[in-house]
Amino acid sequence: MKSVSSWLARLREVALAHWVAAFCLAALAVGVHAVPTGSGAPKQPAEAHWVAAWAVAPLDFRELAAVPGMGQLPGLTGNAFKAQTLRQLLEPTLDGEHIRIRFSNRFGKVPMRIAAASVARSTGADAISPISLRILQFGGRSSLTIAPGADAWSDGVDLKIEAGQNVTVSAFFDGNTPAATVHMRSSDTSWVVHGNAVATPKLRDATAQGINHIVTGLDVLTSKPVRTVVAFGDSITAGSGETGEGAYPDLLATRLRDSPEAPQEVTVVNTGIGGNRLLLDGIGPSGLSRFARDALAQSGVTHVIVLMGTNDIGRSVLAGLPGLAVAPRDMPTAERITEGLAQLVKQARAKGVKVLIGTVPPFKNTPYFNEGNEAMRNAVNRWIRNLQDVDGVIDFDAALRDPADPQALNPQFDKGDHLHPNKAGHAAMSAAVDLKELQE
Repeated sequence: MKSVSSWLARLREVALAHWVAAFCLAALAVGVHAVPTGSGAPKQPAEAHWVAAWAVAPLDFRELAAVPGMGQLPGLTGNAFKAQTLRQLLEPTLDGEHIRIRFSNRFGKVPMRIAAASVARSTGADAISPISLRILQFGGRSSLTIAPGADAWSDGVDLKIEAGQNVTVSAFFDGNTPAATVHMRSSDTSWVVHGNAVATPKLRDATAQGINHIVTGLDVLTSKPVRTVVAFGDSITAGSGETGEGAYPDLLATRLRDSPEAPQEVTVVNTGIGGNRLLLDGIGPSGLSRFARDALAQSGVTHVIVLMGTNDIGRSVLAGLPGLAVAPRDMPTAERITEGLAQLVKQARAKGVKVLIGTVPPFKNTPYFNEGNEAMRNAVNRWIRNLQDVDGVIDFDAALRDPADPQALNPQFDKGDHLHPNKAGHAAMSAAVDLKELQE
């Protein structure tokens, strides 16, 4: 088995590179039935209500395990938890004093039993503040079994948290629990150790996972009106955990907190998935199939920022590769992509959620680029810029492109692969958002 460091390096490489992952996983398809829940009303009631302070879009672990070279998850036997505690960090974007945690078995094939769980303020890495420790309950019980395909919330607990400060969630699995529902929004924030350590201040002999499991949401109970913004997209949205440099939604959350022009209470959650496509499954369920669950079902959602299409457009390069023929019905076109985006707008409108659409950034000098794909990207962006029935258009293309070569990323914003923005690029994306559009 490879060392943990080499395994993590390989894992991040796959998560970061849209086109590499797309090639590896083009044949994979994971369906999901979207179940729209939550109010989604732009005006929230004065009484106490739950608001998303942190959330992620989960993936099926089997997709990642199918990638050649992934091997065995560090610290686990047969890629399963066996009488072990999992500890993970979350970074909320909203202050609060009463919170709850969401656990997910969305991609599990068997019931998942959590024998014990806790939440606490982090003091760094896998250590927690003992005085802040709260043992979680589920309907008044200390344990929980989640059916395959389901999510479950803990009971609320009193714990003061602050935006931008890490919160730690620990879960103990007393039986054999296969890795199933995971996310890669953040790295180096997950550890596993033998035994029940949910109340242990500092783990001993813990193994870093490099991937995160089962915890997909943290809500805050508040009676204040809050603008809850969900950033929905692929790795250009997911950014932070995959690059370690800060994704534009994270920077937007900080900008909103610091700006006197912004609403007093705003939270931004990031449900981007690296390599994700709008129209078809592949790395994660398609944007069309997961939008209701990953965006519109977040607690108290009022606004959604959609940035998708890069991987759909790039998929057309697969058509000529040996063994990866693309059926005509699956070939992307500008019309199919814009029809898909229009469906997302329609879904959001039906829930009373405001929608902002982002233009597709440039990708010259990547395997995605050819004249046909560039024409497709331009056609999609023209459609987006001319939209009249959305609440806002964010011109990420204009913010990121090279003035000397508009088909390419500005070198100042290029992470190095000519596809993904670096920290300065994500800052430029955040700056491209008109805060007034999030006040309405």
